[in-house]
Amino acid sequence: MPPVVAAPRERSSERVEAVVLEAPRRYTRRSFERPDVGDDGALVRVAACGLCGTDHEQYTGVLPTGFAFVPGHETVGLIEEIGELATERWGVRAGDRVAVEVFQSCRSCEPCARGEYRRCVRHGLGDMYGYIPADKKPGLWGGYATHQYLGPDAIVHRVDPALDPIVATLFNPLGAGIRWGVTVPGTQPGDVVAVLGPGIRGLAALVAAREAGAAFVMVTGYGANDQSRLEIAHRFGADLTVDVTTADPAAELKATTGGLADIVVDVTAKAPAALGQAISTARPGGTIVMAGTRGSAETPGFWPDMIVFKELRILGALGVDAPAYRAALDLLASGRYPFADLPRRIVGLDGIEDLVRTMAGEGDGPPPMHGVLTP
Repeated sequence: MPPVVAAPRERSSERVEAVVLEAPRRYTRRSFERPDVGDDGALVRVAACGLCGTDHEQYTGVLPTGFAFVPGHETVGLIEEIGELATERWGVRAGDRVAVEVFQSCRSCEPCARGEYRRCVRHGLGDMYGYIPADKKPGLWGGYATHQYLGPDAIVHRVDPALDPIVATLFNPLGAGIRWGVTVPGTQPGDVVAVLGPGIRGLAALVAAREAGAAFVMVTGYGANDQSRLEIAHRFGADLTVDVTTADPAAELKATTGGLADIVVDVTAKAPAALGQAISTARPGGTIVMAGTRGSAETPGFWPDMIVFKELRILGALGVDAPAYRAALDLLASGRYPFADLPRRIVGLDGIEDLVRTMAGEGDGPPPMHGVLTP
């Protein structure tokens, strides 16, 4: 069963280019041999790879690695070569545009059988695309490359060929918004929803809540750098936006709606005070989804007794699943929201370090709403 290729090519001397993070703050351009995909793998020609907080946390060393790897876990590209077994498994063929999930699944362990493949016994959180050692053959395990290798346990989704691949990279954050903002808390039509954090995942949670029929959605931000993002949130359907440096979100929500939130979705990053804000913004009996990380043990304004007094349900959410990714790709293809018009910065392989530094807050201006690599 030979692999199916998109077009004939001379393979013997072909090389593949990638950017490797060798150590914190040290990217290196490397050339890899074009891998043999065999019967059970595939090779994707990367069209675009989205960036998120994980990318700059890897770069700065906040997420320690101890090994060199090709980053990038929001890949959209074209299947250039694929084995016959892989074609049967994934339902895609050479020439199809696909989105690659960050997690892998053995499809046989108990977590995978439950649909919780981010806890896969074989792979789990320590063996994700964009976070696999470069010395593990064939080394092309991330999207910061002209090509990305897909092993047998990869999960891919076909992308509408009419959808711009740059916009399609939003499948990851939008899938997160759908899972964190709707699936996990069980958001229902008529609910009042508060989204803490106006970044791309906060915007995605806003859109997901709107699609679920939420009656009112508030989005919060922090300071001058978030003002433009709060304006974008209004264009995506937010009923109320609040700068928490100048106003109390719970008080603003109550003054506007007469009550508090049925669902609070916290997607903030390194915002220790957000937990206290989530507690105060939720109504008695409400649900809080914590999907952002504090980066600190300190939680100013958090009074644990309020969880008891208000009988709150607090849920942690990590990662996305296949149903949310499929829903995200369908929603992006529908064009119902102006995702194509988001302010974004697009770079090639040679510009990745400057973009990642800017996203880490080390640039001259605020980070872009959407950062994308097009190798």
